[in-house]
Parts: sequence; structure tokens; C-alpha cells
Amino acid sequence: MAERTLAETLLLAAKRDEQAFRKLAEDPTLHDSLAGFHAQQAIEKALKAVLAQAGIEFRRTHDIAELLDRLEDSGLPAPPYADRLDELNPYAVEVRYGMIEPTGLNRTATARWVREAIIWSSAYVKAAQRSPSPGDR
Repeated sequence: MAERTLAETLLLAAKRDEQAFRKLAEDPTLHDSLAGFHAQQAIEKALKAVLAQAGIEFRRTHDIAELLDRLEDSGLPAPPYADRLDELNPYAVEVRYGMIEPTGLNRTATARWVREAIIWSSAYVKAAQRSPSPGDR
């Protein structure tokens, strides 16, 4: 069995965070910080998977806005809802550690953002793996 690439590893981790988000989001008694954290993580990892597949370096960060900027600066396509995704940034650290209180996570919209980001990332990774690199032609 072939070893997973970094992009594949990140995409798998994104899918696991999506699974955790969905389970947490369906329980209205659970605090938004729990679901929001996994939504943020899923999107962060989906973005990093695309960057890794494209061979674009990125620093260790939880900042979705920074990762979106790396995509744009590299000429890579933006994911769906790119203009909204950084709204999840506070869930990575500030909300998780109780530094700020979330103002209300729209779990339905967030589920859509997460699902679409993972579909976008998965499609990019798969398409890039099917395309021969310039040295292979």
C-alpha cells in the first residue's frame, strides 16, 4: 500500500474534523465552542491540503485568512464561501480557551461551509494527482 501524501493526510484529518463537527453540531445542548472548533479545524486542514498538493509552503497557523491569502498569492482557486470562512478563526484559540464568548454559531451555514470546503479540497487534490507533472510528459 502506498504511503499517503501530506495533502491526503490533511484531507483525511479535515474529514475527521467534519465528522466531529457534525456530531457536536446536532446537539443543541453542547456549547458552540465545541462544534466551532472542529468546523474551523476542518476548513483549516482542507485549505492546507490544497496548498500541500500544489507544493506551496505554509507556516503552522490556525489563521484561515492567512491560508486564504496564500492560496490567492499562489494563483490557486479559492474555496466556496471564501469571504466567510475566516469568521471561524476565533474558534481555533480565543473561543476554545475562553478568552472570548462566541456570539452564536450558525450551525447550518457552517455545516455548508465545511462540506463545500472539503469537496473543493478533495476535488483539487484528486485532479492534481491525476495530472502528470511537467517532468512526466
